[in-house]
Amino acid sequence: MQELARALGTKIREQRKAKGLSQDRFALMCGVDRSYMGRIERGEVNITVEKLYQLAQTLECDPASLLPKLAESQ
Repeated sequence: MQELARALGTKIREQRKAKGLSQDRFALMCGVDRSYMGRIERGEVNITVEKLYQLAQTLECDPASLLPKLAESQ
C-alpha cells in the first residue's frame, strides 16, 4: 500500500508543478503545513478521501485524475 501513497504523491506533485505552484504556495492554498504537503508528495502519509478532493479542487482537476493506475503502484 505504501507504493500507492507514493504514486499518488507523485501525481499530486506533477499536477502542482504543471500549475506553476511552489510547494509552499500550494500548501498555503490548501490550508496545510508545507512539511505535511511534502510528506503527502513523498507518499509518507495516507490521505483521506476528503483531503484528496480538497487538493484536487485547489489544483482545479478531477480527483480521479490524481489516482494512480494499478500498474503504476506495483
